[in-house]
Amino acid sequence: MSGSLPPSTALPPRSDPAFERFARLVRRQLDVPVALVTLVSADEQVFPGAVGLPEPWQSTRCTPLSHSFCQHVVRSAAPLVITDARTEPLVADNLAIPDLHVIAYAGVPITEADGTVAGSLCAIDSRPRTWSEDDLAVLTDLAGACSSELQLRQAQQRATETAAQARRLLAEQEIARSRWALALSAGQVGTFDMDLATGELTVDDRLLELSGMDRATFTGRPEDVYARVHPDDVTDVTARVEHAVNTGGTYAAEYRILLGEGAHRWLAARGEVVGAAAVRRLVGVVHDITTQREPYEQAAQIVDEMAVGFLAMDTDWVITHVNREAERIAGSPREELLGRTLWEAFPATVGTVFEERYRRAADTGEPVSFDAHYPEPLDVWVEVRAVPRTTGVALHFVDITARALAAQQAERAVERERLLSRITEELSATLDADEAARRLSRLVVPGIADWCIVTLIDDEVAGGDRRALRNVTSWHHDPHLRPVVDAYAQRRLGALRDDALFVRAMRTGQPQLVTQDATAQGEAMMQPGPVRDLVRQLAPESIAVLPLPGRDGPVGLLSLVTDGNRGVFDAEDLVTARHIAARAGLVLDNARLFRQQRGLAEGLQRSLLTPPAEPGHLQIAVRYVPAGQAAQVGGDWYDAFLQPGGAALLVIGDVAGHDVQAAAAMGQIRSIVRTVGALDHDGPASVLRQVEQVMQTLRSQILATTVVARLEQTDEEKAAGLTRLRWSNAGHPPPMTVTPDGAVTVLAAGRADLLLGVDPTAPRREAQVTLGWDTVVVLYTDGLVERRTSDLDAGTARLQAVLADLAGRELDELCDELLARMLPDAPDDDVALIAVRLHRQDRPRPAEAGPDRVPPGFPVD
Repeated sequence: MSGSLPPSTALPPRSDPAFERFARLVRRQLDVPVALVTLVSADEQVFPGAVGLPEPWQSTRCTPLSHSFCQHVVRSAAPLVITDARTEPLVADNLAIPDLHVIAYAGVPITEADGTVAGSLCAIDSRPRTWSEDDLAVLTDLAGACSSELQLRQAQQRATETAAQARRLLAEQEIARSRWALALSAGQVGTFDMDLATGELTVDDRLLELSGMDRATFTGRPEDVYARVHPDDVTDVTARVEHAVNTGGTYAAEYRILLGEGAHRWLAARGEVVGAAAVRRLVGVVHDITTQREPYEQAAQIVDEMAVGFLAMDTDWVITHVNREAERIAGSPREELLGRTLWEAFPATVGTVFEERYRRAADTGEPVSFDAHYPEPLDVWVEVRAVPRTTGVALHFVDITARALAAQQAERAVERERLLSRITEELSATLDADEAARRLSRLVVPGIADWCIVTLIDDEVAGGDRRALRNVTSWHHDPHLRPVVDAYAQRRLGALRDDALFVRAMRTGQPQLVTQDATAQGEAMMQPGPVRDLVRQLAPESIAVLPLPGRDGPVGLLSLVTDGNRGVFDAEDLVTARHIAARAGLVLDNARLFRQQRGLAEGLQRSLLTPPAEPGHLQIAVRYVPAGQAAQVGGDWYDAFLQPGGAALLVIGDVAGHDVQAAAAMGQIRSIVRTVGALDHDGPASVLRQVEQVMQTLRSQILATTVVARLEQTDEEKAAGLTRLRWSNAGHPPPMTVTPDGAVTVLAAGRADLLLGVDPTAPRREAQVTLGWDTVVVLYTDGLVERRTSDLDAGTARLQAVLADLAGRELDELCDELLARMLPDAPDDDVALIAVRLHRQDRPRPAEAGPDRVPPGFPVD
């Protein structure tokens, strides 16, 4: 039962007297409580005849298909007989059972005239029932009669609709005849009739009036009318007439009639060829469409005069319309463009973004907007909107060359600012002049030049002397020419003539520029020889040499060169180059000042760090590493000397502050410690107490951390191979000892005492440890272990690990490797280091320890 249901029912859901009679007959004849005449659609079933239905169904005369048994009669086009619906799988879940009390059901199809089943005549019982053959025979006969009634009702309905349609058509024809008659009588339409056999043309008075003629001047020939047609339109009109005559078809044309003094009237003609053989005629009408055409003409005039270029093409890309602005932008009159394809008129569009966007608009039917540059000979930037139409594609475009150039100029300005910012950032990140010059060369090429050379002026040679010049670096945007530029840079200083651009820039301190015949002028500035060959190979287009200004004169020169790809320097390039030179000069001058200050500070500090004394059994190695920045030089010191009794005193210290003043303060306190320690037989704590007293007496404001350690031994200890180390710590990182087997001991006897310069009455404590032969004692300043990224404990633990790993190394090697592993490339703080190895005293001093260094009159081993 898979047949489909009709989209609608033949009758509406309301009571119909004829079908109510069929329902009553079924009820009486079959003695059932409910009888229905049902019509079924895909959405519902309706009951034009119904008796015995419970409410509300008896009143609404319809139910949804969820309550329909009759739909199965329609789908199967066959009777449906059910004794007990509750046990019938087809309908056991149908809601008609609980809601309509349908238990027993017998339904027979009701058909339309073409045999289509429209519904069912059915009998329903509220209890199980076995339907007899007589019951079904009566139901079938009544269903046939009911079908006849339905078919009659449908035939009557169709007849009524046909009659109404005929009446509407007759009324419309009458209205059309009346409209035609009114139009003709009102004189709004003229008529024509041309005999195709003789060529004679018959027209009415209205057509003569519309054509600007009268009966006196009209001879009955078509040429009389053609003579009044606008010259631009007459060819089209005659062609259309000939086409209609040749094909026996229709004729339609719109054209202008000349009225004199430059005026014209627009007419529309419509006609068709009628008749056959010798009686064929072209008949038609003509009416005035001037009022309709005027808006189009005005629109066309507006389009022609608007400030936006307009160009229309047909579906074959043939140009059909061009306005004045399009002529201006295209640089061609419309007569040269009309009738040509877009690709012929504008060949540079082929294979570019223009063609791709135009074809996209045509293919997708969606407008496309874009900006693009059309090359020479137009050399114009345009903003284009390609609009697809049924007749082709229309282009609306605006000349945005000025805007595009302004945007490019603004972008170049932004790029220049970015370049200047990057140069400042990159060069300021280093205080190495050569590295700054190298970074500068990689930024200006290709930033504003194709190749460059950076030349620096040495501090030691007098300014203006060529011997002070040093070519530091060069760079070329073409990797293949970098060796050539490098060779030129290395040789040009010795080949420069006195009038060379470079020499003038160095002598005057002003930028020098060559923008014409740069290759020839560049050769002329060189002495004859291979340098000229290099100039020809590099082929400069323009040259700019700019001094790099410092506080006391140029610190170098920047040579910028362009080749044929970039063209000559423009005014904006030169302004940018001056800014670059000024910023680079400032950075390089700072680097020079850094070198000078650093050299001064290091010289001062190293002059204070004298070589240590080295008695026979002690090998003492010292190291000093300055900080990576000039301002960080100054506070750390070491010292090692013998006391009058022969004990070796070791001192390591760090003055608060990191500048040249700190270095001077370090010199003062070092002198105090050295003087007190050299004249006193007492131990480290006593030395520190006396130093505090001297500082108080001198009213010194110096703050310093220090460790004073003393290596001493009795005769018994010497015989046993032992040495005592006594030390006192004033707020300094603890010393360490390293045995040959790698055991590292941190010499921290509780918390360190207060640093020097705070409280002269602060207690000073001592600690001691006994050491064996080949033990290494290490004293150091905090720069060795302290980092911004980690705490002091982590640095101390790392130092222990490194010392354990270096145990047994020769002392100088141990010191160098220790510094290499512990320090970064550019230390934040300066570092002082003392390392002492206790050599065996039962053997001669080893050769790697070097000779003894003991003051005259002091005891030796």
